[in-house]
Amino acid sequence: MHFFPFHKNKQWQRFFAGLLIGAIISYTIFIYMFGQLLEKRIEENLELRTENQELHLTKRTLTDNLSDLNQKYQAELFIQSIAIIIANAEELKLDRFSVLELEELIHDEVSDIVGSEIKTFQNHYPLLIRTVENKTFNVNHFSYHAEVRHLFINEQSEIHVELTVDR
Repeated sequence: MHFFPFHKNKQWQRFFAGLLIGAIISYTIFIYMFGQLLEKRIEENLELRTENQELHLTKRTLTDNLSDLNQKYQAELFIQSIAIIIANAEELKLDRFSVLELEELIHDEVSDIVGSEIKTFQNHYPLLIRTVENKTFNVNHFSYHAEVRHLFINEQSEIHVELTVDR
């Protein structure tokens, strides 16, 4: 089998070099676009997992307490959900994954109040604040302390926290 001496001709050398450079550039663009799409899918997956866990926990807690609470307090209001909002996430330059993980850790600490009666809980809210503030949250080799800035107690409760980094 005989190979033609294309490699000796300057025009063919330019053609093959162009093919090589074009392949490298297109592969780089492909990897970048694939990485962006993959990051978006991972973020959506984490958000959906967190939401799914919250819904399962809420459902389980509410169904466990529903029969007892219906008999005792039919006209009373209960805490149905808790939203955790990190106020200074941009100042600490936290990425979305760290914010989701921190919110999940804080939510796990305060998830016991879901299904509690609002009237009863209003007298004991300092305990919840101390529970959040006395806990150290470890994410990505950093330790964070939370300080509760605002606490809204109603059927859909909200806890606004500010984080500080321990060195």
